[in-house]
Amino acid sequence: MKRRKFIKTTGMSGVALAGNSSMFSANFLRPFSTMKNTPISIATWNFQKATKKAGEMLFQGAGALDAVEQGVRVEEANLKNTTVGNGGAPDREGNVTLDACIMSPEGNAGAVVYLKHIAHPVSVARKVMEKTPHVMLAGEGALQFALENGFEKVNLLTEESEQEWKQWLEHKNYKPIINIENHDTIGMLCIDEKDDISGACTTSGLSYKMNGRIGDSPIIGAGLFLDNEIGGAVATGMGEAIMKSVGSFLIVELMRQGKSPQEACEIAVKRIVKQNSNYKDFQVAFVALNKNGDIGSYCLHKGFSYAKYQNKKTSNNPSQFYI
Repeated sequence: MKRRKFIKTTGMSGVALAGNSSMFSANFLRPFSTMKNTPISIATWNFQKATKKAGEMLFQGAGALDAVEQGVRVEEANLKNTTVGNGGAPDREGNVTLDACIMSPEGNAGAVVYLKHIAHPVSVARKVMEKTPHVMLAGEGALQFALENGFEKVNLLTEESEQEWKQWLEHKNYKPIINIENHDTIGMLCIDEKDDISGACTTSGLSYKMNGRIGDSPIIGAGLFLDNEIGGAVATGMGEAIMKSVGSFLIVELMRQGKSPQEACEIAVKRIVKQNSNYKDFQVAFVALNKNGDIGSYCLHKGFSYAKYQNKKTSNNPSQFYI
């Protein structure tokens, strides 16, 4: 090829690339994905019934926001689950208090904390998001708002939870057991057919916590965070450690910088290790999902897993771990 023709050809190619810089960035700078960008639901722990509920809704054309709400409601209604919703373990005073949050693809959020007598705090959180100018309502105000919006007042303390609480009162030894009493949350992320992502997180908090204690689960950026252009993350475990690191927000920002969900989760956990000299005494875990459909999960101690529903199949997936 003659020199003049070569310069002309390569120059035109450079102009074409410059004119399509956004396309170049999207195709070459976005993390590589080997997964189909189909509807998917994931959740902390082995809550396969919850992810199946959400996943089936997604495959029937439901939006991600509706799917995450209905998905986590499965565990809120599960009386055998003493860490979420109705039947949750009480605080030291015998009160069952619930916390929850939800985020929409548009970045809107709603949350309730220290909510008594209402079985589905995630649905109250959604009402806060959609019907008020606020993000979070607490305590008596949250209860009043729920009742005004048609939610029924119920007794959340089951006979089984009450008996276990009374046994605990005999010794009052408060030391959460890794992967049992730290197993205090269902956090869920969903991507729908339109590639929109939503998330929800709901809990009754640590068993026999101090009256008034709030953990990471209802805190936007700690227990849950998402950006519809990037992806989302949810957390579980010792909420105090997660709150101090703003873990879910950190993971989404790391994914924004090009980290994979797995890399981002590992960095978040290792930061908590660095910040807490007693990290061997508690569990924390994260699950993340990017817009490609790639999933990452990492925890401090072996034993954490996450549930997934994709391609009309449910699965329980052991997490990688630090210790």
